[in-house]
This record gives sequence, C-alpha cells and structure tokens, in this order.
Amino acid sequence: MGRQAPARRNGALADGPAPGGWALLVVDMISAWDFPDADKLLPGAQAITRPLAALCRRARAVHVPVIYANDNRGRWRSDFPSLVELSVSQGGAGAAVTQALMPGPEDYFVLKPHLSGFSGTPLALLLQHLQARRIIVTGVASDQCILATVADARMHALEVTVPRDCVATQTARRQAMVLEQFATVLRVATTPGSRIRLPARR
Repeated sequence: MGRQAPARRNGALADGPAPGGWALLVVDMISAWDFPDADKLLPGAQAITRPLAALCRRARAVHVPVIYANDNRGRWRSDFPSLVELSVSQGGAGAAVTQALMPGPEDYFVLKPHLSGFSGTPLALLLQHLQARRIIVTGVASDQCILATVADARMHALEVTVPRDCVATQTARRQAMVLEQFATVLRVATTPGSRIRLPARR
C-alpha cells in the first residue's frame, strides 16, 4: 500500500493535539462484506458513503484526526492495510465504498475484536494521546457497532455526535429506533454531517 510509515507534516509526526478536541471515527466501512447479512447492510453503507466522505474531507482539511475502526473478523494476523487491499480486490459495491473512503496518509486505525471500537483496542489511549474529548461516530451498523461504541464513549466521559446521515443499519425501522435511542436515552446529538461545526483551519 505504500502508506505504512508514520505520516509527517512540516517535519513532525502528524499526531499533535486534535484541533478543538475533535476526532472523527469511521466504523466498519472498510470491509470485504463477506459476513452474514452483509447484503442487507451494504445498501445502507452505500447510501451514507457520499456524506461521510465529505465529512472526512472537511475533517482532514482542518487537521481533525480521522480514525478508522474495523472488525478484525477473526483474522488475528491481519492488519488494516491488508483489510483495505482485500476490500478493493473484491470489486463491486463494497470496493466502491472503500475507494470513496480511502484512508489518507495521516489517518489512524484500530482493529476491534468486538462490537465497540473501544473493546480490546487502543482507541481510548489514542484519543487521550490526541487530547480528543469530542468524537463524531460514523459508519455501520448504527444499532450494533455504532451503538456499542457510543455507549462506551459516554462511559469514557467523551462528548459524542452521531450524524444521522453518516450512520446506517439494515432497515429504515431499525435506523429510526436507534436514532431515537441516541437522542432520548444517550442524549447524543444526531446533527447531519454537513452541519457539524468543526474547528477553523489552523
């Protein structure tokens, strides 16, 4: 892939404090879509790809860290570049999602063995290192991995936003139910990605 060395900006490692304390988390959008019911979830992932890609571009433009969190799918010898390559090699709609959301040279990644991006991963330590206290959680599935990640983020006393046009699940009914849970139970904002006010460019 040619991107495994640490990225540098102005001669320094690109891992300084997150502007405004913000970080953007992209959950399970880089995938080979080879799991049960993937065919039911992929259309939702396709539908959110464009607004999510736009949000990623906005974040990178102001140096807000973009962090990819993906299931390792039981592949304990795998790594994130290999997952990207596998997804692209499959072709079709899943590869198109990956290509639209292709990680940049300054992005971060964690591989997770469970639903939550925090469970069994260094995500909490990474956010602490970046001094990120506000996270935008995006991706799939909104009522599974996104919900688990958001609940854990709140347990870590993080401020959370879940842009409703940047998360998806298998059905419209399930999506409506989890968005209601985010708003009323977890007290999480579901502001559309285009309306999230990121820090000004430094």
